[in-house]
Amino acid sequence: MNNQANQLVSIIINNYNYERFISDAIDSALSQTYQNIEVIVVDDCSTDNSREIVAGYGDKVIPIFHQENGKQAAAFNSGFARSKGDIIIFLDSDDYLFPNAVERIITVWKPDLAKVHYRLQVVDTFKKPLGYSYPQGTKPLASGEVWRALLEVGGYPGTPTTGNAINRKALAEVFPISDEYKLTADDYLSTLIPFYGEVVAIEEPLAAYRIHTSNQWALNTVSGDRFHRFVRHDLQNYQLLVHKAKELGYEVPRDLEERSLGRLWSRMASLRLGPQTHPVPSDSPISLVYKGIRSLWKYSEFNLKKRLIYTLWFIWVGLLPLPLAKLAISWFYAPHFRPKFIKWTLTRVRAIVS
Repeated sequence: MNNQANQLVSIIINNYNYERFISDAIDSALSQTYQNIEVIVVDDCSTDNSREIVAGYGDKVIPIFHQENGKQAAAFNSGFARSKGDIIIFLDSDDYLFPNAVERIITVWKPDLAKVHYRLQVVDTFKKPLGYSYPQGTKPLASGEVWRALLEVGGYPGTPTTGNAINRKALAEVFPISDEYKLTADDYLSTLIPFYGEVVAIEEPLAAYRIHTSNQWALNTVSGDRFHRFVRHDLQNYQLLVHKAKELGYEVPRDLEERSLGRLWSRMASLRLGPQTHPVPSDSPISLVYKGIRSLWKYSEFNLKKRLIYTLWFIWVGLLPLPLAKLAISWFYAPHFRPKFIKWTLTRVRAIVS
């Protein structure tokens, strides 16, 4: 280990009605090979048996029981206020850490980092691996001065809540989180934290991201309503980014919102699956095909093969009949739904364009 071996690490578990998963999360935090940790469990007014399960751990954990359901931001605020660690991990209660996660983080930690992020192994309800990690693909996680990527293309390859170990000093700059971000506190942190130091990436999975039917964000099924929610939060995050950039005196490109492939993918899926309630009235399939292809070839760092494949995806989803478009959306966002012949076809396409 490096000279950070004595750092106190706070693992803050936020929970609401996940009695069937909460023990996995707590046990994973308590079973870390790195010993200098504290485990804080914030129960956001669960109505199931979660509180009894948390209480059963006694003084092994620090429990915080909300009397009203305040959502994710309130849970983060309560946990952070109670914590003492210099390194903070917000662990979703339906996810779990691998035993060596904190030890591995400590090996790359430096006092002036904003955060360390790492891949997540995607598993099902019963912890069975689904054959891929989050984020999907082989593109590396962002590292270094990630704020530059935020200002250049409006986002960066990163991971959700469980996949981040954040510097307390950086968190102190952005806490408390306002109620405006009560459902998207993880996006709030993902957008702002890189402005307060460099980011280090670990390309191996250090935790599991569980997909199940009641997960708010994981795509167990695809629907217009779900993508509408993604788009609304993307718009909110974009405004947050623009506000922070101006506050710090940075220039923001006028077309910044259209440089992010992630946003354009979500907007295309949202429009095709639910055009009547799509949050951006000015969008059309043709315009999003154009913007997506423009973003791919002008701003993305994908290699030629992936640019061609994603170009075909935009054309397919934007112009083909809805049943075919929905298949492409499902296979793109939920790889575990892909039939074998689709995987074979993608392999053949990659071979042809290589």
